[in-house]
Amino acid sequence: MKPICVTCGTQFAEASAFPQNCLICEDERQYVGLNGQEWTTLEQLRAGHHTVVRQEEPNLTSFTIQPSFGIGQRALLVQTEEGNLLWDCIGLFDEAALVYIRDSGGIRALAISHPHYYTTMVEWSERFGNISIYLQSEDSEWVMRPSGSIQFWSEETKSLFGGLTVIHCGGHFPGGAVLHWPSGAAGKGVLLTGDVIQVVPDRRSVSFMWSYPNYIPLGAPEVEAVVRAVEPFAFDRIYGAFSQMTVSTDGKQVIRRSAERYLNRIHSAGKPAL
Repeated sequence: MKPICVTCGTQFAEASAFPQNCLICEDERQYVGLNGQEWTTLEQLRAGHHTVVRQEEPNLTSFTIQPSFGIGQRALLVQTEEGNLLWDCIGLFDEAALVYIRDSGGIRALAISHPHYYTTMVEWSERFGNISIYLQSEDSEWVMRPSGSIQFWSEETKSLFGGLTVIHCGGHFPGGAVLHWPSGAAGKGVLLTGDVIQVVPDRRSVSFMWSYPNYIPLGAPEVEAVVRAVEPFAFDRIYGAFSQMTVSTDGKQVIRRSAERYLNRIHSAGKPAL
């Protein structure tokens, strides 16, 4: 069997028994669930959950799991004339999702923003013919199920196909990355950010954290580096990690304003007393 952590959704390599711990959940950016370390398998997950398919805009489709599982993020299928890319990953794909993807031209490759969304990436790759999985090399230590399909990249930007570019931002994880899709938003450009740049519930701003569940903020130099990394790219819309967490327009200014607000708030706090 291939164990899947119930709390973060990460699939581990083949094993005869469930592991004692999940290294990703024991990291300070994540947490072990209130009931302790729990495990499942893809087969058990399929028995009680299903995939929800949602058209976000032309040539962009999201996939989520219901009832919510793990961290609860969405995966996004970006369709281009040169093939389709799955951005970020969820732990489950069922027949409805597979039929939709096949009818949409399949998947040419996967690319993932950071380790919390690696989930069952190798299962997805194998299901579509051992397609490439693009991961930023600074996060290689967090791969819990190795595969020959994984391609680590170390550049500041990684050009893929169909005009798509993965941008190394750092921040939440050293290898944190976002995806630029220039033809999205009717040609105005789209940024798919996972929670490297987190779209927040007002959907008019974004935020930045080192740990979201444990409320540990990101430092000023890291926030500034994230903003610098995306500044050269043109985009109007931002798709965040979670369903409906989308900045519909003015995305570039939203990041600038949000970063300025964030930096003002952490600087106004002054030096904490120790």
